[in-house]
Amino acid sequence: MPSSFPPPSIRPILNEITSLLTSRNETISVAETAAGGIISASLLSIPGASKFYRGGLTLYTLESRIQFAGWTEDDMKNYQGPTTDVVSGLAKNVRGRLGSTYCLAESGTAGPAAASGEGGNRMPGFVALAVAMEGGMVVAVEERTGMGGDREGNMVEFARLGLGLLKRAMLERVKM
Repeated sequence: MPSSFPPPSIRPILNEITSLLTSRNETISVAETAAGGIISASLLSIPGASKFYRGGLTLYTLESRIQFAGWTEDDMKNYQGPTTDVVSGLAKNVRGRLGSTYCLAESGTAGPAAASGEGGNRMPGFVALAVAMEGGMVVAVEERTGMGGDREGNMVEFARLGLGLLKRAMLERVKM
């Protein structure tokens, strides 16, 4: 019986990323929220992950971001939901703390209902993603899955989209 993990939609890009990391002797760390650990677990499912995986945090609550990701009380008071600024800060902080070549950060609204607050970033299927790299460069995007309130589907798609951004950042970094 074939394994159902990592999710089939993630496997092709996961294999590309881990091959790149291994062949280039580079490392990855992860800061994820709404994906709930799927990104880290997917990376760790690859044999030899200890060569490229530096660590990861599932920062599901705002309080966990204070304890583990460098947030302050002001950050919590001013929180407006997932944004590229939020994930860029998470990615930079965690990459620096774990000393990885890259850090992929994700924060989104998985559903099934909208998150409290106002704005499109509170609707199910919205995700903000960032990759921080050595040298201080950060690339960040906002995406929408189009899956509505399908919580599990959104979580997997957040992971796939995040890994896609990581791959693009890795390939662009070579051109710089």
